[in-house]
Amino acid sequence: MRGRRWRVGAGLAAAVMAVALAGCSEDGGESTGGLTIGLLLPSRAVPRWEQSDKPLIEKRVKELCPDCTLIYANAENDAGSQRQQMNSMITNGVSALILDVVDPKALRSSVRAADRADIPVIAYDRLAEGPISGFVSFDGGRVGRLQGEALLKGMGARADDGGVVMVNGDPSSPNAAWYEGGARSVLQHKVRILKSYNTLGWRTENAHDHMSAAISTLGTNQIDGVLAANDSIAAGVIAALKSARVSPLPPVTGQDADLDAVRRIVEGEQYMTVYKPFRQETDAASAMAVALARGNDIDALVTTSVDSPTSKDVPAVLLDPVAVTAETIGQTLVRDGVYTLDQICTPKLRPACDRVGLTR
Repeated sequence: MRGRRWRVGAGLAAAVMAVALAGCSEDGGESTGGLTIGLLLPSRAVPRWEQSDKPLIEKRVKELCPDCTLIYANAENDAGSQRQQMNSMITNGVSALILDVVDPKALRSSVRAADRADIPVIAYDRLAEGPISGFVSFDGGRVGRLQGEALLKGMGARADDGGVVMVNGDPSSPNAAWYEGGARSVLQHKVRILKSYNTLGWRTENAHDHMSAAISTLGTNQIDGVLAANDSIAAGVIAALKSARVSPLPPVTGQDADLDAVRRIVEGEQYMTVYKPFRQETDAASAMAVALARGNDIDALVTTSVDSPTSKDVPAVLLDPVAVTAETIGQTLVRDGVYTLDQICTPKLRPACDRVGLTR
């Protein structure tokens, strides 16, 4: 990744508004209309795609372009399905595509097909390969560093040469290596990485199998912390630790601020998660897609550039993630309206919420 790195805030908000205004006709009417934007998300295994990203993009596209139509497909973590979905959208003549790619290499030919059809593609959350027109994501290296720093803090005195198991993401996703690299940059020379696994599909059950294997090989006394790449993986890790009757549980990281993970943090089973303010990401992607669908440039909307394996200087927005522990849930997730206290603090968790200061 390279290029200038600016924080995204009021400047991007102003630029997004400019895009909305640019869509109005000179006689003061509504936007040009007749535009269709395709949204392709990778799976339902990670709750955020269906619960946060999809509705937020639908809402923002409609705000920026009332006459635009958004069509949606979920690949269920299958690259072949996503290729068929994308090719169908291209055949139907969409005006722009927002693509959260399952497998960049497998979808490269479809990205090229979109380019030949003059359909711009915005790579969303994961960097796609081929002639993409823009990229919106959170800084993956920063995500991994936040996880590594929190894990060391959670390990306390054991952070000095303690033993860590890494349960990483799916290697077909470019973000998996990005996260892992960031985490390793913090953990190397500080702790011993006892085992490292790749988790196909980011699936909870696969993470459970990895953690069970680590426990079987290493025993329980050597494992002082677990670097879990996201909250779905953390769920499998924690289930395996509990099945092995590990007590107390070692600190376990996560990512995505899934509601179940937030509840696990309150309960003391998961140490932290990484919150990625989804509205910032969905707003940026929606603005870029609407601008490109209308034939406008996106210079005012981007903040940096990145290189993919196939393209140089892709216009990009890289946003800042936020580490969340039990002590900071209120000032991050609750403050931003991601979850209410009632959603987090079920009757069973009410005493735990009181202990960590999540009170009405």
